[in-house]
Amino acid sequence: MNTDEHVIEVTDLRRVYGGGFEAVRGISFSVARGEIFALLGTNGAGKTSTVELLEGLARPTEGRIRVLGHDPHTDRAVVRPRTGVMLQEGGFPSELTVGETARMWAGCVSGARPPLEVLELVGLARRTGVRVKQLSGGERRRLDLALALLGDPEVLFLDEPTTGLDAEGRRDTWELVRALREGGTTVLLTTHYLEEAEGLADRLAILHEGRVAAEGTPDEVTAAQPSRISFELPEGWFVGDLPPLGDLGVSGHEVDGRVVRLRTHELQRAATGLLTWAERAGVELRRLDVRSASLEEAFLGIAAREGVAA
Repeated sequence: MNTDEHVIEVTDLRRVYGGGFEAVRGISFSVARGEIFALLGTNGAGKTSTVELLEGLARPTEGRIRVLGHDPHTDRAVVRPRTGVMLQEGGFPSELTVGETARMWAGCVSGARPPLEVLELVGLARRTGVRVKQLSGGERRRLDLALALLGDPEVLFLDEPTTGLDAEGRRDTWELVRALREGGTTVLLTTHYLEEAEGLADRLAILHEGRVAAEGTPDEVTAAQPSRISFELPEGWFVGDLPPLGDLGVSGHEVDGRVVRLRTHELQRAATGLLTWAERAGVELRRLDVRSASLEEAFLGIAAREGVAA
């Protein structure tokens, strides 16, 4: 498997709807073969508009897209048989059973895998005789995923794949997606679950107002955000009694009554210096909380920063 090969390439992509609304504003990114890439963003950030273009459902206003080396819109007949798509809502006939739906869809797919095989993968093998309308929301998402896998795709697009799933179903889906990656499938997913992106994605991009606000591995994106230390000082002690915060590697702080919150990009240095001072001074730091930056904080920080800039 050549992981240096980019099977998805997006360059200066723009999408403008009727009336002049610019949903996607010149974004660029690439996805390597066998990689899980997460596309994140707030509602209206441009995720769905971008994914629809990648799937070949519409032509970009400007820019260039290549999926498996082809334009997914003009070369749809070449690209579509090699890709799988899981939409937010499948919309399958409610009166058909799970087995009938899978067999019907297999008839529309080139080189389809045995329907029962993919139903087994997603945990629906025992539900083949159940009508689609009788499935729970989570089971419908499993069926959507099964049908996306019927063609054994090289590239898999997953739009909110675990919405409606319980914790066990979400975990099982994550394991399946990881197994697909190990088998060489390239996965591009959108999700509102930041824990999902952090745990699954090799790399990710955060969209905000149609632009890429951050891109990289989850660790690279979170590293741009400060870690946090918070504690409560006892009566008679104040933030001015602490060692010089700059010497601790602290980049900012807030005080709320007796509670002190520190921000730092050097968490170990700051925590060690603070605890060493407290030990020597005989000060009890109550409600002490030390935590690294999370993807959620990075996501919210980008939204807040971009909102102010706008």
